[in-house]
Amino acid sequence: MSGAAVCDFPGCGVEGTIVSRLSPEGYLVATGKKAYSFREAYRRFHYCDAHHDELMGGVWSRVRKPADKKEGHVAPTAI
Repeated sequence: MSGAAVCDFPGCGVEGTIVSRLSPEGYLVATGKKAYSFREAYRRFHYCDAHHDELMGGVWSRVRKPADKKEGHVAPTAI
C-alpha cells in the first residue's frame, strides 16, 4: 500500500479511496487560507467506503431533523 492514502477515520488504517471535504466529525473544516473556490476553502480527507458512508449518513440525519429547522441553526456542515 505504498503511496496510497490511509483512511482518516480514527483507528481505521484501511486504504482511503474516497476523497471528501467532511472531517471525521462530519463537518467542513476551513483551510484557513484565502480561497477563491470551495475546493480551496476546505481541507481534504480520505476515507474507506464504510467510513465515508457512515459520515454521510450522519450528515443526512442532521439535515432531516425537523427541530433543527426553526431556531436559526447554521448548516450541519458549518464549522
